[in-house]
Amino acid sequence: MSISEEAKVVYELELRDRLEATHRDKFVAIEPTSKAFFLGDTFVAAALSAKEAFPGRKSFVLRIGHDAAFHIGGATS
Repeated sequence: MSISEEAKVVYELELRDRLEATHRDKFVAIEPTSKAFFLGDTFVAAALSAKEAFPGRKSFVLRIGHDAAFHIGGATS
């Protein structure tokens, strides 16, 4: 399984309910091996916190309460 897939499983099974209730629209970086997570007001803040804690491991960043970390463009009519 990829890092993103592993992190999404951790999010769905262990973090979604708790984080969406209290931290919606923030960012969470998840290091899936340890299941450690790091919150940030920005994508960069969450990612840097994870990198500082686990410099040799990859983490995956999600935006809490959204299907994607970023939305590009607008809706078409």
